[in-house]
Amino acid sequence: MCAESQRPVSQPAVTACRNENLGEVGEILKASPEAAAWSGTALASTFERDSSHFLIGWQREEIAGFIAGRRVADEGEILNLAVKPSYRRYGVGKALVRALMELFAREAVLQVFLEVRESNTAAVAFYQSLGFRQVGRRALYYREPDEAALVLALRTP
Repeated sequence: MCAESQRPVSQPAVTACRNENLGEVGEILKASPEAAAWSGTALASTFERDSSHFLIGWQREEIAGFIAGRRVADEGEILNLAVKPSYRRYGVGKALVRALMELFAREAVLQVFLEVRESNTAAVAFYQSLGFRQVGRRALYYREPDEAALVLALRTP
């Protein structure tokens, strides 16, 4: 059997994250050094603080990725997004962003922001393909290594 036949073929499903999913979400983060590096404590704290904006993407019966966001007044923010390397480029990240954007739109959020490492050109291109545009730059935002963040934004539909 060739490796390609083992790749995901179905559309990803998106559901609310549950507390029992956090261990697997943590493993996805460990396999995704380009995502925001959250400790287990930070992951649990973010989930506890805003679980309504914490979604997971599924391929078949497996958690393939997650997205975490938050709403403040009429603005939303994507805090973190990671997809298992074996499920990248199969629509999981796109499905997660779209689901969070739909949630924000139902909550009357007008605009959604995120920060991304300036050197993470794949992530910048991904977000731009979804309609996000650069609205700012924050020097020395990230550590280890020190690097600027690009601030991207998108108005909700």
